[in-house]
Amino acid sequence: MSRQFSKSQSEAVNHYTGPCMVLAGPGSGKTLVITHRTKYLIQKYNVNPSNILVITFTKAAAREMQERFIRIMDDRSLPVSFGTFHAVFFKILKYSYHYSAENILREEEKYHIINELINQEKLDIEDEKEFASSIISEISNVKGDMIDLGHYYSKNCSDEVFKRLYSKYDAVLRKKNKIDFDDMLIMCYELLSQRKDILAAWQAKYRFILIDEFQDINRVQYEVIKLLAKPQNNLFIVGDDDQSIYRFRGARPEIMLHFEKDYEGTVKVVLNENYRCTGNIVKASCNLIARNENRFQKMIKPSRDEGVPVEYREFKNESEENDRIINDIRNHVAAGGRYSDIAILFRTNIGPRFLVEKLMEYNIPFHMKDSMPNIYEHFIAKDIISYIRFALGNKSRSDFLRIINKPNRYISREVLREDTVEIDQLMRYFHDKIWMIERLDKLQFDLRMIKQMAPYAAINYIFQSVGYDKYLEEYAEYRRMKPEELYEIRDELLIASKEYKSFDEWFEHIENYGDELKKQAEMNYRKEDAIELATMHSAKGLEYNIVYLIDVVEGVVPHSKAILDDDLEEERRMFYVAVTRAKNRLHVFSIKERFNKKADVSRFVKEMRTIKKENVNNANQ
Repeated sequence: MSRQFSKSQSEAVNHYTGPCMVLAGPGSGKTLVITHRTKYLIQKYNVNPSNILVITFTKAAAREMQERFIRIMDDRSLPVSFGTFHAVFFKILKYSYHYSAENILREEEKYHIINELINQEKLDIEDEKEFASSIISEISNVKGDMIDLGHYYSKNCSDEVFKRLYSKYDAVLRKKNKIDFDDMLIMCYELLSQRKDILAAWQAKYRFILIDEFQDINRVQYEVIKLLAKPQNNLFIVGDDDQSIYRFRGARPEIMLHFEKDYEGTVKVVLNENYRCTGNIVKASCNLIARNENRFQKMIKPSRDEGVPVEYREFKNESEENDRIINDIRNHVAAGGRYSDIAILFRTNIGPRFLVEKLMEYNIPFHMKDSMPNIYEHFIAKDIISYIRFALGNKSRSDFLRIINKPNRYISREVLREDTVEIDQLMRYFHDKIWMIERLDKLQFDLRMIKQMAPYAAINYIFQSVGYDKYLEEYAEYRRMKPEELYEIRDELLIASKEYKSFDEWFEHIENYGDELKKQAEMNYRKEDAIELATMHSAKGLEYNIVYLIDVVEGVVPHSKAILDDDLEEERRMFYVAVTRAKNRLHVFSIKERFNKKADVSRFVKEMRTIKKENVNNANQ
């Protein structure tokens, strides 16, 4: 039986030669279009299957695409190439340079090299794991954007330090005869640019190129693809500029926006029917994304009925919000529903910490798509705990080293030679330095005060009166961060400690919470029927019957880091992705108070509820 396609799907599937751009809105059947277009090339246009290349961004997506293709062809032997950019480009390098898998740098090896280089720099870094990840991400973006290192401005450290780390990392790789995933792209571009004979051979091999999720492409990937597609330019790209949410990983949505300028005569097809979401969800999502200026104008239509209205609710605080979610989940399951019908989406992976505690309390099974960091393992929490432990009589050198120069008291670690530290001994050591005696005297006074307090009061005192806030401000400047990013950890620690009357109770909670998180992580993959918890980023490509979007307030969504127009548009695209994960029911929850401070409902909520009249033109017209 032949497959029924919509008019726009049929146009895309039947496209033969030349460049074609398919704008595929959420739930519009893009995988169906790519697989059936591949089928039509073979069966209708007699293209040799070995001349077809289908590129995706992940191994899982490539496997799924290949399996779907095999099912519709009912033939496993057809030599169509399915693969990621890296797999395809490495194949090209392998033939020319005789590389093997041994030459590819493993992720853990990459982190080991970067950590060693950071240690060599003797940087005053507290959050080493996060810093190493940020540097690796920056190195990747420099390579992916083909940026001249001399013109690069680092987001995480001084430009001089970043350049040294980059250059040393590159030198280590050359010495080990290793290449990382970004090198594959750069080297492939250089090879094909310089060797016309090799380029011609691969152009003859891959006469038809199909690319999925094109909105996530970076500059060097695009440059290689442009070379491979010549001279026929049988380039079939599928994506949605409204779902480009990986700029921080190097994705450049403007490449898709400028595609028609690069390829004159491009056939543009808009898959504008959403088969996933109800009409009310589609309407809300279109109202939202219409506010972005840098996009292809398109009118997405629902193929389903209106469904129930989107629920917008504002709660007093997180506690009320969480109680409502728990109540909804229990009612849903009591009425015969499954836990796995429900997803709870949030902006960052520390967002749902209090909700996670509530789910544990009610024994509701949940699956974390992203590992949630234990807040008590953050360097700020460790510093606070060290202050409290020292105040309670623990004299360990390790605790003292964590706190002594936060804020800076100008005490060198070389002075502390014993395993335990006595402040009286330090005062005798600095007896001839009045200013140092005064600082140590103030520290002793602060420690005595902390000892008498409950956890909440002690944490507040350490930040405000001891001066830890000032230290965080200076550290944020050193790391080129906004202090507010660190103050969020402070505020969360304060809220989390409020219900504990003694340090013993609080420390017991910290231990139990850590154990429970580990247990949840171990069980994560064994739960079939469980609530899904995911960041808005990692929910991309997924769908759920019921979706809760939580803490939809200014500073969270859009994030406080989104200052520039481009950043704000990316935040709106990310929220659009989150909204369109819901098939049947969508709940958008805001809170009036966050971390004991007034919170304002996100501007995105107002946008979802209001039609922007000047943006109703259909992209097909």
